[in-house]
Amino acid sequence: MPPKAAPKKRTAKRKAEDSDDATASPPPAESSGTAAKAESEPAENGETDEEVAKPAKAKKAKKEKEPVRPLDPSLPSNKTVPETVEPFERPPEGTIRISAWNVAGLRACEKKGFSRYVDAEDADILVVTETKTPEISLPALNDRYEFRYWGDHSKKGQAGTAIFSKIKPLNVTRGFQASEEVSAAESEGRMVTLEFENSYLVGTYVPNAGAGLKNLKEKEAWNRAFEKHLRELDAKKPVIWCGDLNVIPTPLDIRNWKTNYNKSPGCTDAEIDGFKAQLNPPEGSSHQRLVDVWRERNPELEGHYTYMSYKFDCRTKGIGWRLDFHVVSERLMSRVKACEIRHAIWGASDHLPLVLDVEGPL
Repeated sequence: MPPKAAPKKRTAKRKAEDSDDATASPPPAESSGTAAKAESEPAENGETDEEVAKPAKAKKAKKEKEPVRPLDPSLPSNKTVPETVEPFERPPEGTIRISAWNVAGLRACEKKGFSRYVDAEDADILVVTETKTPEISLPALNDRYEFRYWGDHSKKGQAGTAIFSKIKPLNVTRGFQASEEVSAAESEGRMVTLEFENSYLVGTYVPNAGAGLKNLKEKEAWNRAFEKHLRELDAKKPVIWCGDLNVIPTPLDIRNWKTNYNKSPGCTDAEIDGFKAQLNPPEGSSHQRLVDVWRERNPELEGHYTYMSYKFDCRTKGIGWRLDFHVVSERLMSRVKACEIRHAIWGASDHLPLVLDVEGPL
């Protein structure tokens, strides 16, 4: 074996290099595969660290529904009859004013402003429906109207019709002649007819089809019998027919047509068709047409109703029905001077008075 070579002497420079190698920091170790994966994978909830750090998005606030408002905002929305009702403008001389009003119980209505309206209107004839009472005495009526006619009221708390007049009629009848479908008793508390020299005035409180339309068949029978009665009168003299007719002839006459059509009393095809038949005689008939005066004069007007329920704040929202009418023989239309709803007279009843001015004499 050859001898080992003698080790070389270490120079100062070499010593310094050795010292540097020993004290230098080691190079950074490469990340293991597991560690790298842990840094790049999302958390268990599916969010990366970067996503977790983002603030949560605020939830959108639900859009509030627009409040229900009257279709005609110019109409009054008072909840009671004013304590002072200013007198209404009088019609021209020679004109007869007829007011029709469903009072929803005369005794209750009197406590809430009935007489204030009667004094302010001073109508020549006042037709009151749904009196719910036999004859009672009220100064506002007794002092103003010499001629007072009450329908025969057999059911206390239901129906009831009365007519108060400054003009003496030739004849007075209550109800209409009994038919196979409707007895005389069923109509007597709902209708009073005054005969004058040149016309008939018929005040009616037409039956309601009832909750769930339970009385619809009876209502249809009434409509047929009443149509016959109207035709018989109109063949003799022109007719003025007024009162609460409990029908909605068109979608313009109610705020919520879709939700009530063929579901609610007054809004069924049977009742609407019955009313149309009363106004329009069959083709080829010798009878003449009758006219819904207010709608004839306001063919496109919406939001003007004669009934607004006390419930659900209907008065404020302008939710109502046009249930009260003045209907006249077409040949009287040229004598009609006005037909107006008394919009401010709400609260004594859930109905509003409807006024007709017609050139006299009756």
